[in-house]
Amino acid sequence: MPLLNVLSYAAIPVVAVVAGGILSSLRPPGAAMRSAVQHFAAGVVFAALATELLPEVMHRRLPLQTIGGFALGVVVMLLLKAFTEKKSEGADTVTTGLPTTLLIALGVDIALDGLLIGVGFAAGEKQGLLLTIALTLEVLFLGVSASAALSGGGATRPMIALITAGLGGLLLLGAGLGAVVLSGASSSTIDVVLSFGIAALLYLVVEELMVEAHEGPESPWLCATFFVGFLVLLIVEMFI
Repeated sequence: MPLLNVLSYAAIPVVAVVAGGILSSLRPPGAAMRSAVQHFAAGVVFAALATELLPEVMHRRLPLQTIGGFALGVVVMLLLKAFTEKKSEGADTVTTGLPTTLLIALGVDIALDGLLIGVGFAAGEKQGLLLTIALTLEVLFLGVSASAALSGGGATRPMIALITAGLGGLLLLGAGLGAVVLSGASSSTIDVVLSFGIAALLYLVVEELMVEAHEGPESPWLCATFFVGFLVLLIVEMFI
């Protein structure tokens, strides 16, 4: 797919991350609403994994490349987790100022999301479109997280809008790099990157979205939104 088309699709999650940051700064969502949408987003991302990325990698039948890409994805995401936790441990010693380290971690996370969108379109237009839909919901909450951290550091609303726009720019950069670098790449290279993406998205669902979704009050209807999200993307796929 041409680079301009990939960037056009990637602009959708860019709008989502900026909107999440701005809306959160104006009216922070309640715990139940955050949990519901995080469950829903986790279901959507999991559906993209189950219906597109996993079958694509299975179809390629390149076990060594799959092992290498998956292992690399696990290592990168665990390093990112360790980096973020280190910031959290040191938070008690910092009472003022912007959360620079946390913003760097969010920037790396959202750049990887953009890369996954580029990877998806390199594998096929359908895969790219479904990943765009799934990751749009995920980055919406990255914007909310960034806004909450910035507000705690004393950032003004214009500054929050500017910084979340910068995060959106990182997503576009990641998508562009993924599309350009992987354009015409070999099947082995695509398989490695797709396997990397599977590991990264599994981490996103299990260690981020679902963990945060269960931090607040729980109820059956909140848990049900996970399955609603899965079903919604499954139905969308049937019509693409």
